[in-house]
Amino acid sequence: MAATLQRLYSKSVCNSLQGIILNKPFIRQQLLLPWSSRNVSFCSDYQFGSATAEVYSNAGTDTGGVIVSEGFLRWRNGGGIFHSSAQIDSSALVEFGAVVHENAVLGTEVHVGSGTVIGPSVKIGPSTRIGYNVSISNCSIGDSCVIHNGVCIGQDGFGFYVDEHGNMVKKLQKLNVKIGNRVEIGANTCIDRGIWRDTVIEDDTKIDNLVQIGHNVIIGKCCLLCGQVGIAGSVTIGDYVALGGRAAVRDHVSIVSKVRLAANSCVTKNITEPGDFGGFPAVPIHEWRKQIVRAQIANKRKT
Repeated sequence: MAATLQRLYSKSVCNSLQGIILNKPFIRQQLLLPWSSRNVSFCSDYQFGSATAEVYSNAGTDTGGVIVSEGFLRWRNGGGIFHSSAQIDSSALVEFGAVVHENAVLGTEVHVGSGTVIGPSVKIGPSTRIGYNVSISNCSIGDSCVIHNGVCIGQDGFGFYVDEHGNMVKKLQKLNVKIGNRVEIGANTCIDRGIWRDTVIEDDTKIDNLVQIGHNVIIGKCCLLCGQVGIAGSVTIGDYVALGGRAAVRDHVSIVSKVRLAANSCVTKNITEPGDFGGFPAVPIHEWRKQIVRAQIANKRKT
């Protein structure tokens, strides 16, 4: 009697388990294969009255995880998904929900947060930390960088032109973004890939939240970009430049090193000498202050 109950119990557990795991796409696909090709096994534990299902893969054993989809495996350190062609250091952490695409390279101690997508051929240097829901494509990132939540790097910029028929045509954008070492990029910042030259952010530059950096922009080392700064395409910025909150820079403008731009200012032409600037259009700070005083005096006279 005991042996009969034991067999019936084990069979019912395996049947119920089989019905549950058939909802998994990969296992359902395996069960449709001939028995000699299947990688699915069912086993039951008679002593504890429990059953388990395991998915085995030779490729997964070598690279750190089981097969999730065609060409993609589960990373053992964090539970994220990676392509079999990606090169990931064993010390890297890829959290559950993150995806690393083909030919991507992740260095030592890299941390990739949940919901982040690392695109094909992206390179990330050692000790770089990437937050949640980040999108990185067409990009290389240096050592010890910090990329906060929601950042988008390497997408197409806003480049269009009108052809001879009056149609709006998109400009072809095939180049990349290059980010140096120890760069920090705030939440929800967007950095576009290049059209005729790579978009470059050099070492030790710090970028606040909600900053827009257009295609072909070059930003020097040790720069500070405060919240909501907008930099149009093909701008060149030197070293040690600080842009106040909501400052804007027009396209194809150059700014020399050691310039500080006041908040809410707009650069409409090249700045060729170091110093403090402000206003719209941006002028040397002492001149901008004189403009404000003259405007206030004129308003008082009117009243």
